[in-house]
Amino acid sequence: MKKIIAVVALDPIASEFYTKQIQELFGDLVEANSYSVAAGTIMNMKRSDLYLMSTDAFENREDVPQYVPIDAQTSELLVTYTWDTIKKLKEIPPGTTALFVNMTEKMVREATTTLNQLGVNHINFIPFYPEAEPVYGVDLAITPDEERYVPKNIKKIMNIGHRSCTSGTMIEVALKLGFDDILEKDSFKEYLSKIATSTYSFDMMFTRSRKLERQFDILMEILDEGIIGINEKCEIFALNKKAEEITKVKKQVVLYHRATTSLPQIPFIQCLQTKKKTSPKVIRINGINISVVVTPVLRQGECIGAFATLQRFSDVENQQNELRSQLMHKGYRAKYTFFDVVGESDEIEKTKRILKRMAKTDSPILLIGETGTGKELFAHAVHNASKRNSEPFVAINCAAMPENLLESELFGYEEGAFTGAKKGGRPGLFEFAHKGTLFLDEVEGMSAALQVKLLRVLQEHEIMRVGGNQIINVDVRIVSATNEHLEDKVENGSFRRDLYYRLNTLPALIPPLRDRGEDVFLLMDKFRTETDGNFTLSYEVLTMFKKYSWPGNIRELNNVVEYLSYTGSSEITSEDLPPTFHYKKKPIFANLDKNKNTNAFDWEVEFTKLGFKDFEYMFILEVLYNASLKKINIGREFLLQEAKNNSVPLSQREVRNILKIFDDLGMVKVSKGRGGSKITPKGFNICKMVKV
Repeated sequence: MKKIIAVVALDPIASEFYTKQIQELFGDLVEANSYSVAAGTIMNMKRSDLYLMSTDAFENREDVPQYVPIDAQTSELLVTYTWDTIKKLKEIPPGTTALFVNMTEKMVREATTTLNQLGVNHINFIPFYPEAEPVYGVDLAITPDEERYVPKNIKKIMNIGHRSCTSGTMIEVALKLGFDDILEKDSFKEYLSKIATSTYSFDMMFTRSRKLERQFDILMEILDEGIIGINEKCEIFALNKKAEEITKVKKQVVLYHRATTSLPQIPFIQCLQTKKKTSPKVIRINGINISVVVTPVLRQGECIGAFATLQRFSDVENQQNELRSQLMHKGYRAKYTFFDVVGESDEIEKTKRILKRMAKTDSPILLIGETGTGKELFAHAVHNASKRNSEPFVAINCAAMPENLLESELFGYEEGAFTGAKKGGRPGLFEFAHKGTLFLDEVEGMSAALQVKLLRVLQEHEIMRVGGNQIINVDVRIVSATNEHLEDKVENGSFRRDLYYRLNTLPALIPPLRDRGEDVFLLMDKFRTETDGNFTLSYEVLTMFKKYSWPGNIRELNNVVEYLSYTGSSEITSEDLPPTFHYKKKPIFANLDKNKNTNAFDWEVEFTKLGFKDFEYMFILEVLYNASLKKINIGREFLLQEAKNNSVPLSQREVRNILKIFDDLGMVKVSKGRGGSKITPKGFNICKMVKV
């Protein structure tokens, strides 16, 4: 029976290349399928016997469990060059300066480091990638099949083609899938002979160690990690110089002795008994903290030994910190595509069709929709459907932070620009999003001063950092979103008319959930699966959901499903529904007794002017009323948590606006800082009359 291999890489072209290599080498033994993170095909990945992932596939390794089952067998796809490529490069005259061009800085660094390790040290490589600064005075560019990124001023291009899967990668695939016999086939040996390498595969050398002891010793000494090998009796038969250096233990002292006595800290016995690779563990030998992993060696299901790989814990930390430093300015990737948009209604299909066409352009897009309709998901999808999909996607909520902080986040700052500014300064999100997309959520929350700066970016395609004096050119596609009527803000002067028409070049309406018909139940099925919910809706609730207005849209629906998954019955009736569904939606002044309150009519007029009719106001008022009975002040975070606990769809911005209205009416006192909010005597009396 064929084994299924999933080949996962960032770029679709690279993934297809590696997949073809694997399929050709293993032939009818496997079915190799290509998946790309950038192209979004990873979303449709089928269950596989082995998941082979390139080093650049995921910016964050924590994203892997979203696509790969926890119990799946995985391997890292490593790449190198062929000897023919090395030979061609060595023909270049020593001292030559050349651009080395690839998709990302990380890929350039990995590729040139590999070349240096393979003896190509006579060329002065200058790293070049889409975000790199222009380079002048260089005539030669060398690229692994990425000519699209070579600057136009370069006269000569040497395309060395995609790197090939390393011999170690191919051997690991064979061993993990149980194809030991293929290692001895002529086709496999021919492939290995073409691949340039500075080492041999550890696993292959072990399976042939009795015949190739000399080569095995060479392998042990050139590895960068400490290696200690034991046999089935737990006797140490191998220990390289790196292991001696790390543990401060001499080889002649422990060789051919039982590891349980010589090095009891290493969990060899656990590995031999379970026949499974141990989890990374920190042990202490001779006062040194060491990271250790023990891997069993299996033959026909029997454990015939094990190898421990050792690294100083400080070295592991330094490597991780270095990688984090390199990736600090990366990681901005769009997560969703149009495939992630759940729904089959005419309204949502129309929206998708329009946005797919808009995505092909570079013009600004304005996503208009109520809170919770999924505007950010569509922003991700637009980016992934655009020609900028291989570039960064950066998102920020303009209403979620103060003006000065938002300015420094967007435009960056120079060292000493303000108190607490990071030494050396920091690039802003416009710089991070260069060549890609910047998503401005709740753009209406931007101050007038920042609106002016944003308008300049759209007009001139240049920015200046806070506290700086240097113009920085940026190429950024703007996608913005609003849940308010920007036309009204333009009319009342709170939003610039010229900026509005810049952002509104391509407007797209995201339909509210109440207009999407049966999509409610498709989305409900999705959320129910995600929360492992196991319930059905009674006919009564089914009818209620069809008629319900869903003021919080998809976000509210998600909250409701989560609530029902944990607190509801197997069949949901109206009694199981969250408190949201039991609030009566009527004006807050409806219960005022005008005969007993001479000011009742005035309150009705004022509340009506403010559009004071939604149950969210009643909920906030009730929470404040109850807090006053306990004689405590409460803040927005408390109100948001109470809203979440009661499945009331409220955002931080909406809570802030409601509190401001109450403050203007003299019903609530909103304090600055951590003072919180409290209901006033006037608000207390009104609340009692309303009978919240």
